[in-house]
Amino acid sequence: MGDVLGPGYRWSLFHLAWMCLLSSMPQGGAKVLEKTFEEWMRYRDECLRRMASEPYPAGLFCNRTFDMYACWPDGSPGITVNVSCPFYLPWFEKVKHGLVSRRCGADGQWVTVNGSQPWRDYSQCEEETAATVEEEGAHRLMVSFKVLYTVGYSLSLLTLVSALLVLTVFRKLHCTRNYIHANLFASFGLRATSVMVKDALLERRWGMELVRVADWEALLSHEAALGCRAAQVLMQYCILANHYWFLVEAVYLYKLLIGAVFSEKNYYRLYLYLGWGTPVVFVVPWVAAKYLKENVECWALNENMAYWWIIRIPILLASLINLLIFMRILKVILAKLRANQKGYADYKLRTSVLAAGGFPLFSFRLAKATLTLIPLFGIHEVVFIFATDEQTTGILRYIKVFFTLFLNSFQGFLVAVLYCFANKEVKSEMKKKWQLWKLDHPALCCAQ
Repeated sequence: MGDVLGPGYRWSLFHLAWMCLLSSMPQGGAKVLEKTFEEWMRYRDECLRRMASEPYPAGLFCNRTFDMYACWPDGSPGITVNVSCPFYLPWFEKVKHGLVSRRCGADGQWVTVNGSQPWRDYSQCEEETAATVEEEGAHRLMVSFKVLYTVGYSLSLLTLVSALLVLTVFRKLHCTRNYIHANLFASFGLRATSVMVKDALLERRWGMELVRVADWEALLSHEAALGCRAAQVLMQYCILANHYWFLVEAVYLYKLLIGAVFSEKNYYRLYLYLGWGTPVVFVVPWVAAKYLKENVECWALNENMAYWWIIRIPILLASLINLLIFMRILKVILAKLRANQKGYADYKLRTSVLAAGGFPLFSFRLAKATLTLIPLFGIHEVVFIFATDEQTTGILRYIKVFFTLFLNSFQGFLVAVLYCFANKEVKSEMKKKWQLWKLDHPALCCAQ
């Protein structure tokens, strides 16, 4: 028997793949499909061995066959042959008592549809309609989430690149504060890029045309997964780097507020090590653990949570430190604002906060100061910090996924706007450059 999939066979496998992908969340769908195909190959091999070992009956009969869906014994003419639902179906436990049927024609040939596709009744082997509708609804919801975060990351990337250009081109903006902002913007940009690259590789991988059984084997091979694994590693590194540049921002602002005396040049080098170097310390052992212990698919599914905590613990640590610094800074700001209400001017706070973000929070309400610092420190991460995808189920999982994807994808846009384009120093410098450009090009400005 050749391994070329005819139209009917190809439809069966495509239907199976689609149902597998619908039956789980995005990170687990590929794993479900991989396991299902491995079970299908075992079912096929057992069927072929059984067909080769059993003796043939005498007289006219429909020949034993494997039609890529079920294993069929020899059939008597004019009789409907029933076999159990194949055990490789992901929902087999629900339909294990069901039967799939084929009809043997009076001429000793299996009945076909349109002269080529095999006729069979597998209605008892299908998932329940209610469950299928629920899974399709979940699939549509996840597709909507993907559109949401793709728009968010695209908008953030465009804004972040523009902000980086502004901080790079205008020399008067070159200082430690803006260097730290630029690195934070770069970490956001790399994170957005890595997510979109990973999605593109996965879409290309699972969108390829599958004509032969060998195509499925190649699709699910380790070699074919190298690209998406590399993208997964890059994404984990960028996420860690993003969190540790949050931490750098928090440490820098806190040092300004408490009036610490230090050499900015020396500390900036340490900031670089903390922001870009620390993630390597955790990503390398995570890659080693995945390669040695969970070297399956694109490394997106966490079967052993111990390996996932290699990445999760440093994120939790950075987020908790940020939260503590955030609360300490709010306490200092609250004390200064109360002193200001009593008529005491505090130029040190004005200078510190202006240096950190360009906003005169000195005269603002505490609530506005809080809302301004939240995106800079990534405090929103604390809300679902202990609720991993594997630990949340049902509606809570969808709520977590929505807020996580929305906040993470649009956060780069918000940070770039707040700490670059809405910064008074940046706006002033851009206005000066615009005035100088108009003076240098009077013909263009006055053409209208």
